[in-house]
This record gives sequence, structure tokens and C-alpha cells, in this order.
Amino acid sequence: MRRQRGAVAIMVALSMLMLLGVVGLVIDGGLAYMVKARLNAAVDSAALAGARAVTTGANQADQTASAQAAAAQFFAANISQNYLLSKPNLLSTTVTFNGGMATIDVRAEAPMPVSVMQVMGFTSLTPTAYAQTIRKDLDMALVVDTSGSLQSSGAAVKSAAKTFLNQFNVLQDRVGMVHFAYGAEIDNAIKTSGRGFDRTAMLSNIDNFTFTGSTASVEGMWNARNQLNLIPQANRSSLRVIVFFSDGVPNAMGADLAFNDNSNCPAGIVDSSGTGMLSLSDSGGSYLSTGCRVSATTWYGTYPWYYVSRLPNNYNAHPSDTTVFPIVNPNAWRPVYADLSSTAYTFPNGDRSTVGGRNVDSAARNLVEAVAAKARDEGVYVFTLGLGSDLKARSGANNEVGEDLLKCMANVADGPARCYNAAKPVGMYCYAATTADLTPCFSRLASAILRISK
Repeated sequence: MRRQRGAVAIMVALSMLMLLGVVGLVIDGGLAYMVKARLNAAVDSAALAGARAVTTGANQADQTASAQAAAAQFFAANISQNYLLSKPNLLSTTVTFNGGMATIDVRAEAPMPVSVMQVMGFTSLTPTAYAQTIRKDLDMALVVDTSGSLQSSGAAVKSAAKTFLNQFNVLQDRVGMVHFAYGAEIDNAIKTSGRGFDRTAMLSNIDNFTFTGSTASVEGMWNARNQLNLIPQANRSSLRVIVFFSDGVPNAMGADLAFNDNSNCPAGIVDSSGTGMLSLSDSGGSYLSTGCRVSATTWYGTYPWYYVSRLPNNYNAHPSDTTVFPIVNPNAWRPVYADLSSTAYTFPNGDRSTVGGRNVDSAARNLVEAVAAKARDEGVYVFTLGLGSDLKARSGANNEVGEDLLKCMANVADGPARCYNAAKPVGMYCYAATTADLTPCFSRLASAILRISK
């Protein structure tokens, strides 16, 4: 009997030891799991912060230091010392540059003491975590509206655009810039072979923007898409983006047009057939031409649309691309007819009450959407930013809300169903109600671009 009692005592002791071990696994293991989860979140945020900060610096050494500093800051912000008695430690932040891509690797540990598991000979546990973020190479064209309606907002537009550009990598990202009003000017051509961009020159060009003229949005979009497509296929980045800013709907377009009378066009641009390369305004405003340019940044001409007899069938403003985008399309959601002479075709709300005004208004809107859609077909993400209350108002032949056009260009889910296609690149639209919202909006777009580049 005594032997049996002794055996039972040993079995009970062993069982108690095993039970303590299980309890230790549950308690200490559970605490370690919680520390591990927080550590994972901390290294993830550190890697993402490093990827954003790697754009800062004039050389790779400076960019590496910037990424490491940001990673350390975000790591510390996301897991505190003594979290569940652990000692979090950021072991390393490694930045590797390869072509146009930057890879950020973050490793960390969080040693922690154990309690019950000490009976099994353990004194501590050391959860570890690892995260990697790859910031892809980027080709981007920035398009800025410099039409006359933005004159009073010009300083805010310039400041916000410069802040936007400061968030990209001058050594790795390819960036080009275009501004438009009557027509478009390529301020900074995108590199077609090497990487990086001259941010100093871009910021200087932004400072020199003047805000005047009508809104030929298609000219800005066409030139932005063309800039991206000038890069040879084998040399293009994995992420291609157009960022388009405007405060209103298009009211002008470029086309090779037939005049009613050669005397209606300024000397020097009409050939023997009486045609010229022009930008046509729907509001009795200006059309302009490469032949009418008086300097690299100045356009002139105040000739209303009714000097022109008919619209061409296609957007033919650029000799290299004269058949891709139809202008005349009676069956489109915004129908466009060639004839500009009739007065029977009026807007429902009475403005722009001639067929010429309505046709040009609809054609200008159709074209910029068509160029954006073509860019998306080519794998380009389109991001749009709209400023001001006019974009919330209804206008045009179909009495449409102005910002719907910008939503269509970006291909966002809350845009009109007629233009949303989830199978194509989905960008972002940001609405700035006032100039105070411009910089936050540009920052949102930059963050979204950086996010999809990872």
C-alpha cells in the first residue's frame, strides 16, 4: 500500500509539472503571441514609412539614411518599450536600389521574460518579425490646368503642386510635367532612357505659371499620355501614372479645321486649302495654333467657333495620332455633329444655344474622357484632382455634374456607371472644395500612388 501511495505521489507530481508546463505555454505563449502581433505591425509600418521616405535625398546615401530614420521613428511609435514586459529592438533597416526600384527590409525582435515556463527551464522568449516593401519604379506625368478661371487661386495651385512633387524620388522616379489652357506646353519632358527627374527645374517652371485662357483639357491629357508612350516599351516602369488637375469642365479642343473664310484666321497659319491647326473654344473665346504662338509659353487669338464651318471626324491636332479619337459621333452619350451652322440644336438650360457651342462643348468633354480611357487600356493609372464649387454644378448638353467627368477619367467606382470599368486600372479622384484643400488632396494622391507602387 505504501508503495502504491508513493507511486501515486510521483505521478501526481509529474502531472502537476506537466500541467504547469501547459499553463506556462498558455500564459507565456499567449503573451508572446500578442507581442509578436504588435511587433509584426510595427515592422510593417516601419517598412512602409521607409518606402515613402526613400524619396528624400540628393543621392542614394541620403535616401538610405532618410528611409532608416523614418523606419526607426514609425517602429518606435507602433510598439513601446516594456510592452507586455518586452524589450522591442529594431535590428536592421536595409535599403537596396535596383534600377528604378528600392527594396526596404526591416528586421526586429522583442525579448521578453517568462513566468510559469521557468519551471521547464525557460528564462525568456524572443519573438521576431520581418517585413519587406518594394517601391516599384514609376513613370508619371503631372498635368496642371492654368486656365484663366484659376487666376485668383494661382498661388495655392503652385504651392500644392510643388509639395506634391517633393514626395517623389529624384533619382529613381521618372516624372514629366505639362500645363494647359488654350493649348498645352510640355514644361519638363519625361526621360525616355535614364531615371529620375529635375525637380529644381520643375519647381522653377511651376513658379512661372501664368493663369489665363480657356480649358483645353484634351491637350493636357494627350500630351501626358504621349510623354509616357515616348518611353520605349522595354524601358517603361512597372507603374505608369497620369495626375490631372483642373477646376472646371473642358471648353476647348485642338483640331485641324476648315474656315469659312481665310481672312478669319491670323496670317501665317492658313494654307492654300484654308485650314489650320487650332484650339477651338465653345464660348466665343479663343482658338489657337502652333502657327499662332508668339513665344514658348504665350498663345494668342480671339476667334469664336462660328468662323469654322464644320468639325473634323477625328481629333487630328497631332499629326502622329489623327484617327484614334473620334470627334463626330451622333450616337455618343454626348452626341456630336459635324455641322456648326444650325441654331436648332440647343442646350436644355439655354446657355451656349447654338449647334456650334453645343457640339464643341460635347466634343471637348468626350475627347478628354477618350484619351484617359485609352491610357487606361495601355495600363496607365489616371488620378484626378478637382478644385472649386463649379465642379458640383450642372452644365453642358447633358446637364451633367462637372466632377463626374474627372471621376470618369480616374475610373473610380463612385463615378458614372457609363464609364466605370473594374477590369481597367482604377485611380483616384480627390475634390478640393477650396484652395485650403489642395495640398491635402495632392498628398492623398501621392500617398495612393506610393501605396500601389509597393
